[in-house]
Amino acid sequence: MTTQPERSSQRVVLVTGPSGAGRSTAINTLEDLGYEAIDNIPLTLIPRLAEGGDRPGRPLALGIDVRNRDFSAEGLLELRAMLIERGSLSVDLLYLDCDPDVLARRYSETRRRHPLAPDETPADGIARELALLEDVRHSADILIDTSALTVHELRAEVEGWFASSTGQGMAISIHSFSYKRGLPQGLDMAFDCRFLRNPHWQPELRPLTGLDPRVARHISEDPRYPGFKERVQELILFVLPGCIEEGKAHFSIGFGCTGGKHRSVALAQIIAGALAQEGWRVSIRHRELERIGGPTGPVATSASGRTVA
Repeated sequence: MTTQPERSSQRVVLVTGPSGAGRSTAINTLEDLGYEAIDNIPLTLIPRLAEGGDRPGRPLALGIDVRNRDFSAEGLLELRAMLIERGSLSVDLLYLDCDPDVLARRYSETRRRHPLAPDETPADGIARELALLEDVRHSADILIDTSALTVHELRAEVEGWFASSTGQGMAISIHSFSYKRGLPQGLDMAFDCRFLRNPHWQPELRPLTGLDPRVARHISEDPRYPGFKERVQELILFVLPGCIEEGKAHFSIGFGCTGGKHRSVALAQIIAGALAQEGWRVSIRHRELERIGGPTGPVATSASGRTVA
């Protein structure tokens, strides 16, 4: 008698982002995919709801934004960390991003007041909200920029990330980071790249990042690089099918180095490209580059093959 793998984790998607970026569309799409969707739920009620021991293992989609009476960026990130620590939950933080000018235009078209600036211009409220959500944005597992997306395109992107109709429905996020600032929250697997040759000590490479081919080439010339890359890639590809059998819907991988600017970035890009070529949906976040004004969001390969910035 064959024993079927058990789904060991209840999936919870925390959906947030600035007002007007498409959060309601994302929530409705997840509900259509079979998620139990609740919008504008207070943060304090989520732990009790997520316990749900007496209800079926239906995935949860929870809409959270500044209108929640107890909302704070710190509170949301603490809640996410607490849910992850339980071990019985698979938690994704989905952030719907949007350019401030596009948000202002959407408010102008709908003539709605911004919740953070009811007696001022929408632009004032948008600026406050984006500043308030900055740490949440940097910590997101999946970020979708809706600036150039229609409602139908946004629905397709959300479906691409969260529909599980194929054997490779699991979404993968790859993070580069600096060990000086600690590991990103929620990593399933982390690789230390600090043993590889450091471009920081080359004056002509120091101001560049791991996104530059010259930096990637310098790192690849380290005799230890080919074996490291090959073994890491083989290990990840070996582990991923087992994670699907276990019921995981999201898998997070981190590459760290000293400053989070060169080696970790280059390896994250290379491994993400290799996984995408194998047919996996992959998003990339470069935490330290975002904080110094580099890439403003992840490069995400969706199920449809589109690149989402």
